[in-house]
Amino acid sequence: MQYKILIVDDDENICELLRLYLEKDGFETIVANDGEQAVDYASKYSPDLILLDIMLPKLDGWQVCREIRKTSETPIIMLTAKGETFDKILGLELGADDYVSKPFDTKEVIARIKAVLRRSHESDKSSQVNEVRYDKLRINLTNYELVVDGVKIDTPPKELELIYHLASNPNRVYTRDQLLDEVWGFDYYGDSRTVDVHVKRLREKLENVSDEWCLKTVWGVGYKFEVK
Repeated sequence: MQYKILIVDDDENICELLRLYLEKDGFETIVANDGEQAVDYASKYSPDLILLDIMLPKLDGWQVCREIRKTSETPIIMLTAKGETFDKILGLELGADDYVSKPFDTKEVIARIKAVLRRSHESDKSSQVNEVRYDKLRINLTNYELVVDGVKIDTPPKELELIYHLASNPNRVYTRDQLLDEVWGFDYYGDSRTVDVHVKRLREKLENVSDEWCLKTVWGVGYKFEVK
């Protein structure tokens, strides 16, 4: 994936230096030379990260950061020639993700960009809700909740992981060994009858809840979550 970086600085030499190094490292770049243009480009081009200088014409970096944070969580790294602690704290309080003091080493800037993008990507993934829904059934793997016909049912983690795995792949037949590998993990050395026990307990919770789906045994093979 090629990440798009918005470089915001009124010093054209710094912009050109950053642009050359970033593009050499595989990034796509956009350059803005004042605060108003930065706000416009942030909305227009939807960059993956913004390198934002503080001392800018029209709108300064603080104002730009405030404006962008009203509508976007795009990662922002502040560029500042000032070393005061106040500046760093203010930037972080306004929603900046990191800061780099001038004069900077371009290799450090690129390392900071990669680190912030990695954290942002991991945060995006962790914030996704892992949930499947069917008629009178909701299985939430993020909160480990099983809700049946509007009622939250206490369910051991492995039971919930098993029904989530099956329900996420409706009508697909799994053998017991596949389920042991994919739900319990490859390091599980237990008996395959463990799956049967968990399915039996799940059936007690799910039987006759809906005629649109069921937890079905495929004789001689394994199990599937059948959607009709």
